[in-house]
Amino acid sequence: MFLLLVRIMAGVNSARSKRTGHFLKRAGDFALQGFHQLLWPAVCANCRQDICQTEYGLCQDCWDGLLACTGSDYCRRCGREASRFGVVEGACPDCQGKDMRFDRIARAGIYGRSLQELILAFKNGRTELAPVLAFLANSALQASDFFREIELFVPVPLHWSRRIRRGYNQSHVLAGRLTHPIAAINTDLVRIRRTTAQPTMTSFAARVRNVAGAFAVRKGHRFAGRRVCLLDDIKTSGATLNECASVLKQAGATKVFALVLAVAGQNP
Repeated sequence: MFLLLVRIMAGVNSARSKRTGHFLKRAGDFALQGFHQLLWPAVCANCRQDICQTEYGLCQDCWDGLLACTGSDYCRRCGREASRFGVVEGACPDCQGKDMRFDRIARAGIYGRSLQELILAFKNGRTELAPVLAFLANSALQASDFFREIELFVPVPLHWSRRIRRGYNQSHVLAGRLTHPIAAINTDLVRIRRTTAQPTMTSFAARVRNVAGAFAVRKGHRFAGRRVCLLDDIKTSGATLNECASVLKQAGATKVFALVLAVAGQNP
C-alpha cells in the first residue's frame, strides 16, 4: 500500500513538472517573439505596412485584395472565371472549340490587384514572397480534380540567359514548395530558344509563333507513360502551356495538367 501511494505521488509530481515546463516554454517563446517584434517589427511582405505576427506575412488590405482575386468558380479546361452552370461538357463559352493540348488546369486566382503585385514582385527578386504564393498554389493544387494523378511536376523553363540574369526560375522555386505525396520535380523540359516576353505580343497568333519550337526534352528523360503537371506563374493566352504540353506528349507523357498562380484577361 505504501509503495502504491509513493508511485501515485511520483506520478502527480511528474505531471506537475511537465505542466510547469510546458508553461515556462510557452512564456519564453512569447517573450522571445515580443523581443524580436521590438527589434525587427513585422511588415507586410507586399506593401511594407506594419503588421502583427498573426497576419501571416500580409496586411489585411493585401489579404482582402487576394480574396477578391481568388476563390471563384472557373473553367477546369482553360482556367478562366466561369460559373459552373456555364460550363458545358467540360468547357466554358470562351474555350469551346479551342485547341487545348494540356488536359486540365488548376489556378489560384485572377491576375489582378494584390495577386498581380505579388507575382510581379516575386519575378523581380522578391523571393521572400514564395511562402505566400506557395500557399495559394498548394490550395489550388489540392482542390484540383487531378491532384492524385500527378507523378511529376515540371516547371515551365526559362532560357539559360534569362535564368542567369534573374538568378532563379520562379516556377521552379514554387515547385519546390508544393506538397504532394509522391510527385517529384523534373527539369528535363528545357527552353532551347530565347523568346520575346509573351506579354508584349499583341495577338494569340503572335504568341503561338513566338514559342513554336522553343522547348525540347533532354535525352534520357522520364516522361514516357507518366502523368505530368506543368507549373507556371501566369497563363495569358495559353500558348506557352500548349507548346510545353505538346512537347511533353510527344515525349510520351500520357497526361499533361497545368497549375498556375493566375489567369490573365479577366478583371476581379
